[in-house]
Amino acid sequence: PYVLDRTPCGSSAGSAVAVAANLVAASLGTETDGSILCPATMNGIVGIKPTVGLTSRSGVIPIAHSQDTVGPFGRTVADAAILLGALTGIDPLDPITQASEGKSYRDYTAFLDPKGLQGARIGVPRETFFGYSPKVDTVINQAIAQMRELGAEIIDPADIPTASHIASSAYEMKVLLFEFKADLNAYLAALESSPVRSLAEIIRFNEEHAEEELQYFNQDLFLMAQKTTSLDDPEYLAALSANHFRAKKDGIDAVMDTYNLDALVMPTSSPAWCIDLVNGDSNPGGGSSQVAALAGYPAITVPAGFIFDLPVGITFMGRAFSEPALIKVAYAFEQATKARRVPKFLATIGYE
Repeated sequence: PYVLDRTPCGSSAGSAVAVAANLVAASLGTETDGSILCPATMNGIVGIKPTVGLTSRSGVIPIAHSQDTVGPFGRTVADAAILLGALTGIDPLDPITQASEGKSYRDYTAFLDPKGLQGARIGVPRETFFGYSPKVDTVINQAIAQMRELGAEIIDPADIPTASHIASSAYEMKVLLFEFKADLNAYLAALESSPVRSLAEIIRFNEEHAEEELQYFNQDLFLMAQKTTSLDDPEYLAALSANHFRAKKDGIDAVMDTYNLDALVMPTSSPAWCIDLVNGDSNPGGGSSQVAALAGYPAITVPAGFIFDLPVGITFMGRAFSEPALIKVAYAFEQATKARRVPKFLATIGYE
């Protein structure tokens, strides 16, 4: 909605666009790695990626059960917090929600504190999360300075020890391919009515209708997932264990323990890039989502500023089930900065 030749990002793009364009008050997104955070920042709105287990995935087409989570989009932190409360609760159809017992709330608006940054200890992980866009760095550094002025104690740098290892590892893709095949097959098999019942049947359907289904994109990931074995494969189990260890104990938990932090902050993503079906995405890289995705930990992105007419978001990240603390600091930042502007639906940069 801001610049029409730019990507809205992510598999939950429609949900984010609808909020940004004022078509709906709030909406839902699903994130495996970035599909709430990225579209939220591209569309200049708030997105909450909850702890895995806080909200049910029952009925949601799966990608990977170890990372999938459902969360809200809103134009404000308050709107997103209201919707988050409606999503929580233990669901017998999604056993992972049992982990949220005693750790969830039906009303997250109780944590909307305009003074929530006063005395908060905020860490800034510079390594891997900064440096991919100088213009984004400028916006986020200004936001960090504003937090300091609002009473936050800024620990800079407060690097996640395993961040570079996670960014360069192939383990996440390995886990996603194994889980996608298993989870999608289970989902399709349980449907009351469906013309396809497995990933193999989807692949065959696409091949039989290639002119329609494969006109712009191939199905490489489907084919790679289909080649995997089962979830008791030692190769999968080793990759999953490494992901959790690096992202949790040796990652987010380690840096937050070391500096006694309430939250981490970093740029959410690059500004929206142009859409190009010929050459593919020109995504310059960078983003905040991966380490929280692997850990299953929460993150909130809030508008922080603009580069030309493109919105830039800042991510607040924390430990498992720390949504109250993240909402508190995110709301205080939002209320003090009021960075969001309504979209102009520009045809391209520089033209009304």
